Amino acid sequence: MRVLLIPYDNGMLVNYPPLNLAYVAGALIEEGDDVEVYQHDIYHSEDNLRQHLQGDDYDVAGLGACAGYYQYQQIQRLCEIIHSECDAQIWLGGHLVTPAPDYFRERFKASWVCQGEYDYTEDLDSLPFPAWDLFNIDYYALMRLPHADNSDRCFPVLGGRGCPFKCTFCYRMEKGYRAHSIEHILQEVSVLIEDYHINYIDFADELLMINPDRPVQIAEAMKPLGIKWDCNGRLNYAKPEILKKMKESGCVFINYGIESVDDEVLELMNKKLRYDQIIAGVEATLEAGISPGLNIIWGNLGDTKDTLWQSVKFLLKYDDHAQLRTIRPVTPYPGSPLYDYAIEKGLLKDIGDFYEKHKNSDLLTVNFTGLSDEEFHRELWWANHLLVDAYYENKLDNADNAMEHLYSLGDTNFRGFRQT
Repeated sequence: MRVLLIPYDNGMLVNYPPLNLAYVAGALIEEGDDVEVYQHDIYHSEDNLRQHLQGDDYDVAGLGACAGYYQYQQIQRLCEIIHSECDAQIWLGGHLVTPAPDYFRERFKASWVCQGEYDYTEDLDSLPFPAWDLFNIDYYALMRLPHADNSDRCFPVLGGRGCPFKCTFCYRMEKGYRAHSIEHILQEVSVLIEDYHINYIDFADELLMINPDRPVQIAEAMKPLGIKWDCNGRLNYAKPEILKKMKESGCVFINYGIESVDDEVLELMNKKLRYDQIIAGVEATLEAGISPGLNIIWGNLGDTKDTLWQSVKFLLKYDDHAQLRTIRPVTPYPGSPLYDYAIEKGLLKDIGDFYEKHKNSDLLTVNFTGLSDEEFHRELWWANHLLVDAYYENKLDNADNAMEHLYSLGDTNFRGFRQT
């Protein structure tokens, strides 16, 4: 079978490496299929794709997408182009299509919709490695992550799949958590280091810190490698002794899904996290010398103007500006309990209605608060105005300090403002 896999443009200079398609490619090659990758990004026009499709005889064109309206639009457009230029079957996968395979099969005239992690694979180590040799690693390694230097080459590794928690806003439909063995992870990381000169690993697990033991095991494995890494974490496991080992092994950033600093809202979203745990974990992370990614969403059940400004106050106090951090409205993506709630309460009709209303992840799709849509967006505007101002004030202070070190101390390491 001749298969063309198409990573699509996500609207960035450097898109996140397509882990889904790389794993699919590895599995297809192991089965003896002929696999090719066409990178459709801002450097390749639709005409380039049309010419490529016309130039060969493919049996299957494969696309994968995470949830979001931008991704919905991209997949829809790519399906239209594929149908117009060749007779290949279209196979779809990813979080976008998993909750409603029949809808997307009909909507995009796809031959098959793979439900991904919904189709359970117990032994992750039995899966082939991602077929990164088919992808432009030099392009993807240019993605910038927190505390990445200009010379760093960054790349993701998937150490585990799924999550043991069941937050109401989460649309991922995996059945529990499964982990690769430490030996398997080290083997994959070693290939990336030796063959592609990667020196910053982004652990793409939805949650690496699933318990107190897992991050320690990863840290002990990564320490001899002497490279940077980051991960997604959970604040009730962010203990000083764990964070110390992570820092010593090269961890520079932990992305935390906080979502709210109000205990009532946290309980309503089934977060299994308390405000006192959030504060203790963030302070311990900063004390360890690791940057915390502080993710907040607003507009969930129980949210008010007061809970928004509690979050703003929290971010202004604890955010170390390793990334530009703003607050987004909660979105009830299909597959999430919050989507089911919206359907039950008549706030949404069906998945088609969701994609009619969901146009941007920074705008309301469904309003679960007592505020009007106009009031909601006005409050969010002012909140994010303060957060953006604080971020760029920090950048200005850093630039001022760099000039002081340059001109007062003769800092020969300064590379010029245009370089930074």
